Amino acid sequence: MSETPDKTSTTRKHNALPKAQILIEALPWLTRHHGKTIVIKFGGNAMVNEELKAAFAQDVVFLRHAGLKPVVVHGGGPQISAALDRHGIVSEFKAGLRVTTEDAMDVVRMVLAGQVQRELVGLLNQHGPLAVGLTGEDAHTITATKHQPEIDGELVDIGRVGEITGIDTGAIEALLADGRIPVVSSIARSQDDGHVYNVNADTAAAALAAALGAETLMVLTDVEGLYEDWPHSDEVISRLTASQLEKLLPELSLGMVPKMEGCLHAVRNGVRTARVIDGRVQHSILLEIFTDEGIGTMVLPDEHEGDKG
Repeated sequence: MSETPDKTSTTRKHNALPKAQILIEALPWLTRHHGKTIVIKFGGNAMVNEELKAAFAQDVVFLRHAGLKPVVVHGGGPQISAALDRHGIVSEFKAGLRVTTEDAMDVVRMVLAGQVQRELVGLLNQHGPLAVGLTGEDAHTITATKHQPEIDGELVDIGRVGEITGIDTGAIEALLADGRIPVVSSIARSQDDGHVYNVNADTAAAALAAALGAETLMVLTDVEGLYEDWPHSDEVISRLTASQLEKLLPELSLGMVPKMEGCLHAVRNGVRTARVIDGRVQHSILLEIFTDEGIGTMVLPDEHEGDKG
């Protein structure tokens, strides 16, 4: 009497096979990135959509358990605007930057360190005692001086907005060595007075990535990546070199400039790849790091033009 294979068992094996293939596809990237530091700028729609926030936290914890060393840097534009409204403070922007008065700075500090950071740390720590929050003020992690943008040839005072002048990675490196996930709010200590500064989170993430010698800087956005010829085309540039990006910078939309300037700074200061990815896609971080195709736009140093990051 011949044995007939159990149909349910066969179906189960066939259903499981694609999962195994996905894991195998991730193997070379797991090997390449093991033990490496990844700096992730958390922002855009991923900060305000509950499902995307949860998926982001899962991705970061996955990176940690896969042997990588993730560092999260965040701003909080929408939350800051909402809090300023509640306090009766008008949100004003000049040269693409938020005008930050003394009163506004108190709100910015409260929102970033007391609301956005706390929520993100809580989401990460649902998966274990991993995340530790700090701001750029802590242990002199980020130091800045007053930033005055130039508009029509004149320097403009936009309040307590800082230009980063120094990074001390000691506290972050200690947390990474202890297996923790640092979550850094984009507030800086002043280099020359007793105040604090609001600094651009994209710029802060890039500066930290360079100072840490990170393998990768990842910037979450609300677009698919850097477009070839926006608004005439929605074709995304999958990769480009630092020199190619530098030529494109003057043509970019105001919102993309700090992100792409950050990517340029990172790859020109020792970071192996910088990537702008669509934070509206669940698990976009894992798709970018652990699949052959990747998503978004990757910036490479000029000497690595042929690499897949």
